[in-house]
Amino acid sequence: MICKNPIFYMAFSGLLVACGGTSKIASLPLETLEGKNIPSISEKPNKDDLKTWPHRDLLTSGYPGISLEKAYNALKGRKAQTVIVGVVDSGVDINHEDLKSIIWTNPKEIPNNGIDDDKNGYVDDVHGWNFLGEINQENLEYVRILKSGDTKNPDYQRALDKYNKEYQDAQGKVDFYSQIKERIAQSDALIQAHLGKKEYTLEDLEKINTSSEQLQGAIRGMKYLLSNDVSVKETLEELTDGIKHFEERLQYGLNKDFSPRKTILKDNPDDINDKYYGNNNVVGPTAEGALHGTHVAGIIAAVRHNNIGIDGVADHVRIMPVRTVPDGDEYDKDVALALRYAIDNGAKVINTSFGKEFSPHKEWVYDALKYAAQKDVLIVNAAGNDTKNVDVQLTFPDDNIGGKEFTDTMITVGALNYEYNENLVASFSNYGKNNVDLFSPGVEIYATVPENKYKFLSGTSMAAPEVAGVAALIRAYFPKLKAREVKQILMESGVTPTVKEVLVGGRGEEQEAQRMPFSSLSKSGKILNAYNAIILAAKRSK
Repeated sequence: MICKNPIFYMAFSGLLVACGGTSKIASLPLETLEGKNIPSISEKPNKDDLKTWPHRDLLTSGYPGISLEKAYNALKGRKAQTVIVGVVDSGVDINHEDLKSIIWTNPKEIPNNGIDDDKNGYVDDVHGWNFLGEINQENLEYVRILKSGDTKNPDYQRALDKYNKEYQDAQGKVDFYSQIKERIAQSDALIQAHLGKKEYTLEDLEKINTSSEQLQGAIRGMKYLLSNDVSVKETLEELTDGIKHFEERLQYGLNKDFSPRKTILKDNPDDINDKYYGNNNVVGPTAEGALHGTHVAGIIAAVRHNNIGIDGVADHVRIMPVRTVPDGDEYDKDVALALRYAIDNGAKVINTSFGKEFSPHKEWVYDALKYAAQKDVLIVNAAGNDTKNVDVQLTFPDDNIGGKEFTDTMITVGALNYEYNENLVASFSNYGKNNVDLFSPGVEIYATVPENKYKFLSGTSMAAPEVAGVAALIRAYFPKLKAREVKQILMESGVTPTVKEVLVGGRGEEQEAQRMPFSSLSKSGKILNAYNAIILAAKRSK
């Protein structure tokens, strides 16, 4: 049963703040969950529910979303400034129907004249910069460490161990997925031949009476798929994508003979002062390669209420694409320069949905993060998808040296599932009481992908831009607040789940799930809530 009180309160609060005054918003109480009636969702959500769950309100829908519409109701009538959000990622499709009107344009650069009009070293950087040039694929960082041949490197043996494990795993996954794909295709063909039709239902399978062991086995497999609401076509497509992923990992990421940077960019990746390289094509050489960054950009700021595609989190935003992340591991040098580029060109929020286990030049990235703090820029970082405690097993970029945080303008985000129960935390999400700050929606997130398409993706890569969007919302409507204040507001205004213990990892993974207190998984012990964030921002902005 849906609780009526929150609905009434939301309507009342919208009326109360219609005049848009900060004092009116600031007078609203922060929403809490303790003692509240939270609707229970017993069935698996349909695709329409999944498309909107990240923005929903937990008290009125049962989904642990960010209460976005309540936040906008509270903001009605209030003026906002435009905020530039840097998307340091794989590239962004700047011509996408739901993004093209909110892409940042460099006001100091004359398009396509071949001149560095703004004298920043990057020619014709009209919509951002591409530090990868024509590179799509890259080695993983531990492969680059091995290729250096420096056995005295303290990370060398760990890199070798990682390489051996990952190479064997990738080869095993290719073989395993190929076998499953072949088996499903054969089973599907057998059933089609028996029934005399290409499409069939679970009911059709139940009616088949056969003594053929081969056909019986095919029926068992197809029953399993159909009873889980998964089509044969979708399964075969996912297996094909999985095989392709691991084949490319073997061909590029884990291939010690693959060195695209030497022949394409021709810069020195170990020289931070060799900084003017790449090109102005912020999409990248292929549309497919920009999928990740386009999805991230859409989560943050896809045009709202235009009856196209999706609604992003934030209005009054301009997305600045900085292409830095290949299919493989990003270089520390590219990350450091990308952050500085975004900062120097006016970004006030920067999303970094990437990460890696090894970071040979982490000091360059640390310096860039410190520069962001000096320039009042908030960095929103994805915690990673390895189901690990990042207090113990570090992932980069991070904001601490020797366990001590060196900047107060970086916020690291774990991922939530759409189930408000023991499965609240995404099975893949990293966690850490010290090094993860907050959790937000990151499972089955529907957003923009290249060539005017939309897709569901999951990852802390999707959770971070939800937070970046709310950060941009705060900076647009309460511009006096500093980046460090915005970080604190996001953490303090989150809601504390009434689900006290959750499963971490294990669901569908090799390791078993652990039952842990939700409060132990992040510094705040909370989940993102845009409505509360707006109220607290109003209080702090007085």
